[in-house]
Amino acid sequence: MDCNLRPYQEEVVQAALRGENSIIWLPTGGGKTRAAVYITKKHLETTANAKVAVLVNKVHLVDQHFAKEFRPYLGSTYKIAAISGDSNEKDLFGCLVKASDLVICTAQILENALINMEEEKHVELTDFTLLVIDECHHTQKESVYNKIMGRYVEKKVRKEGNLPQILGLTASPGTGGNKQLDKAVEHVLQICANLDSVIVSTKEFTPVLQKVVPRPKKQYDIVERRTLDPFGDHLKAMMLMIHEYMPPTVSRRLREMGTQEYEADVVELEKEGVKKENRLIAQCALHLRQYNDALLINDTVRMVDAFRGLDEFYNSRKTKLLDGTDIFLQGLFDENRVELKQLASNDRYENPKLAQLQCTLQEEFNDENSRAILFSKTRRGTHCLFDWVNSNRELQRVNIRAGILTGAGTGANHMTQNEQKETIKHFRTGILNLLISTSVAEEGLDIPECNLVVRYGLLTNEIAQQQASGRARAMNSVYSVVAEEGGREMRRELTNEYLESLTAKAIDQVQQMSPSEFRLFRFQILKKLLKKNERKQRYSPSQVQFQCRDCFLLVCSGEDLRKIENTHHVNINPEFERHYIAGGQVVLEKSFEDWEPGGVISCKNCGKEWGMEIKFKKVVTLPCLKIKSFSMKTPGGKSTPRQWKDVEFQVKEFDFLEDMSSHFHDLDLDE
Repeated sequence: MDCNLRPYQEEVVQAALRGENSIIWLPTGGGKTRAAVYITKKHLETTANAKVAVLVNKVHLVDQHFAKEFRPYLGSTYKIAAISGDSNEKDLFGCLVKASDLVICTAQILENALINMEEEKHVELTDFTLLVIDECHHTQKESVYNKIMGRYVEKKVRKEGNLPQILGLTASPGTGGNKQLDKAVEHVLQICANLDSVIVSTKEFTPVLQKVVPRPKKQYDIVERRTLDPFGDHLKAMMLMIHEYMPPTVSRRLREMGTQEYEADVVELEKEGVKKENRLIAQCALHLRQYNDALLINDTVRMVDAFRGLDEFYNSRKTKLLDGTDIFLQGLFDENRVELKQLASNDRYENPKLAQLQCTLQEEFNDENSRAILFSKTRRGTHCLFDWVNSNRELQRVNIRAGILTGAGTGANHMTQNEQKETIKHFRTGILNLLISTSVAEEGLDIPECNLVVRYGLLTNEIAQQQASGRARAMNSVYSVVAEEGGREMRRELTNEYLESLTAKAIDQVQQMSPSEFRLFRFQILKKLLKKNERKQRYSPSQVQFQCRDCFLLVCSGEDLRKIENTHHVNINPEFERHYIAGGQVVLEKSFEDWEPGGVISCKNCGKEWGMEIKFKKVVTLPCLKIKSFSMKTPGGKSTPRQWKDVEFQVKEFDFLEDMSSHFHDLDLDE
């Protein structure tokens, strides 16, 4: 099959065809992936021993790129392998790379293969001659893309081996949240430096591009503020009682209830309480966050959804009341539960945004061929909206068939990767005509027939806004923002429009730099980047003590921990077992070569969930820990890392023979 390009695509591929590292910037629907297929084809035809890797950041994009783009144009001539986290081939990634001309995979799979030294799994960056990086604006901070490119840059600086050519693809580099042009320029330069690339866009054929990619009609569906909200008011009154239970200096610092700013404040407050081992403050902050979540849900979906979330939270804690703070917090909810439930079921005070959303959907779905995506902030929000759509008679009358699309994972509201694929397939074929989604569908999802995109109760950045509006691809499509009159969503949306135009100006300025000026800027940023990568571990493992985050029980030392395959952090000290209870079996959809999940583990003292047991190589069961469930005591004070990569000591690699000798010795003694 011939891979023909439009004039503007011809223009943006020229730098890559010359063998230069480049980022192609085209709007969603402009055919970036097709341009990448064309470059890949030319590269495979003209490069000796060519080997190409196409990296994506979402599992569903592996299949999409393979089936819709790369296989149709290259499949008859070249050997292509598509590998995602749930395919067993990933365990033989090194062998697959050797046997293929082109691999399409999630970036994490390549990252794991770069780290893993077993021959059939290991690859080097120098094994490839071209790396295509999809949605490459994610190449920053701690992202997997940036880890891979960090290695690339280090090798380049040290002049190690023949490195692959880089091709980045993006619809929305963004401004990094900056509102000044010079800072936005710096952000674009940072992405160029991280990808060691220039950024290219169409200059000659903009009118052709605008014709091919029609912008959806944007409409603001404005809703008047709720006049009365007795359910929300009652929640706020309860929150004030918790404020009064805490020292006055603490509650004075908290911003307006029911906002994301308040959420940020109580998250920080909980960390502060943990660091000071002040359980009263830590627990009050934890509960205030739940109440604030309920206010945010009350502001977005139904009161009954907000009540249900709180009810489930307090039900799960009833049996583990450790002290007076726990008794006060549980008692406060129990005393108010009946009244909250009654208020939540009173239709007179229901959320007016839902009535507006109903009108917007009804209007579009009068046409039976309509296809829409409704974006919501959280997984929980998508489930609440799904329940609302299915119980709404008017929406059922216009034959809305809704499905949920959220990120893959193992939590209660997560989807498995197969469920994601099924949902997308059903939406594409019309079995479903409304997708209720978190940001997972903002990027890359190719559904040309989508004629309505609704952003509902969302406060996000200009990248998410551009990506979401790019999902509305049918002719005469509508991009609707359902927002309260003069509310925060409205202000944010207008700011995003300004930032979108600022992005274009910043890219233009970067493109106008002289080659020497551009290189100098990029070099300065690279130097900073390399310095940052040299962050030293501050403590030895023996200096770090781990405490349960909820009850501050001291449970282990950094010396007891090991990491397996750079992802699982396990405790190898047999003594650790006396601190936890193993509960229900964890069920994962996919199977793994070296390990299988066991039961959920929780603190014996307070019931805080700590992670799960894993059975390693079918021989030994080890507790695998979630860092967010613990606080760390170090010589420099206490810290509450969100991820394992943030800990300030080196966790040793797991060595089966050395680390398990004591386990087997103990077993011999028992016999």
